[in-house]
Amino acid sequence: MKVDNAVYPTGEQLSEAVAKGVNTPIVMLNLLKFKDKSAYKDGRADDASGRDAYNRYGVEMLKFVTENGGRILFSGEIKSLVIGGVEELWDMVALVEYPSSAAFTKIAMAPEVAKIGVHREAGLAGQLLIQCVQGGGR
Repeated sequence: MKVDNAVYPTGEQLSEAVAKGVNTPIVMLNLLKFKDKSAYKDGRADDASGRDAYNRYGVEMLKFVTENGGRILFSGEIKSLVIGGVEELWDMVALVEYPSSAAFTKIAMAPEVAKIGVHREAGLAGQLLIQCVQGGGR
């Protein structure tokens, strides 16, 4: 299995997520890999780690998600791999529930999220974001 650990989705991935979306609650599985040191595109001097930069984003994103009907189910540090093998583990996992695929898309595309996204981009080396539904329903 080949894994592309990316920071942004492709247009094709977004289209597929919308096409396969559901009008019931979804959970987004976030696998996060942080940069050792944050790197802002605007060149600002910042000695923060990638994790610290991402946490700036996370604090604001959590407020926005909860204000719009979502909630964090779990967030934690990845400690070890129990089954299988990968070249490198992700650093953190988060499970975020949204009321529907449409609600997720609306939140993700909001101007407020784009504004705080500079911290996300500065901190992440890569991410996998996987849309899940309860019980494998459609």
